[in-house]
Amino acid sequence: MIKVAVTGAKGRMGSTVCAAVEGAEDMSLVARLDQGDLITPDSLKGAQVVVDFSIPSATQDNVAAILASGADAVVGTTGWTAQAYDTVRAQLAQLPQRSAIIAPNFALSAVLAMSFAEKAAAYFESAEVIEMHHPNKVDAPSGTAYATAQAISRGRLAAGLAPMPDATETDPLGARGAVIEGVPVHAVRLRGLNAHEEILFGNPGEQLVIRSDCFDRQSFMPGVLLAVRKVRGRGGLTIGLEKILGI
Repeated sequence: MIKVAVTGAKGRMGSTVCAAVEGAEDMSLVARLDQGDLITPDSLKGAQVVVDFSIPSATQDNVAAILASGADAVVGTTGWTAQAYDTVRAQLAQLPQRSAIIAPNFALSAVLAMSFAEKAAAYFESAEVIEMHHPNKVDAPSGTAYATAQAISRGRLAAGLAPMPDATETDPLGARGAVIEGVPVHAVRLRGLNAHEEILFGNPGEQLVIRSDCFDRQSFMPGVLLAVRKVRGRGGLTIGLEKILGI
């Protein structure tokens, strides 16, 4: 049995993770922590793996405390930066027995969409990303959209493609969206949505659309449980569920 604790346990995702862990035959939920709870060996109650679905402003401190308390970390909270990743790597270098998996998305459809996008990027002149979420989401663009744009950029760079065509000269309101490593990203926050992404590719006379739709938080649970099973003994920092899936 894998002893698991959850931080952000009272949130929408955190409570769903708690239920998924309780329903897994090979896991035991030993602690639920939320805002205001200290993360210590005592409060983790012997947890071997801690799943963090808190908030962007707290997640880096949470991971540092999880690792320092002797547990491995599985993180689904978004808002991570390259500098924050480096901080975790530096801590793990001092704790070679500990491991962390941080993923912008645990939904298998979203992970596959990002992988497909990186492969498709080499063959299309234009690419843009539209991410669509519920209005309670606190960060924009989503971690998934950010990672998708980076994947597209890697694919284009490896293929030696020129910058994408765009004749826009004036955009005082930012209607063209954020630009992440040369890829435009647009964020929609709309009541009735959950978590959705469209990845658009274009060539003269053709278009490819890759779309991922997650209608319920249950869609993330197979990926979360897989990460809990795989994180122990892995060593170091793993970014992205695709590393575990081997895609």
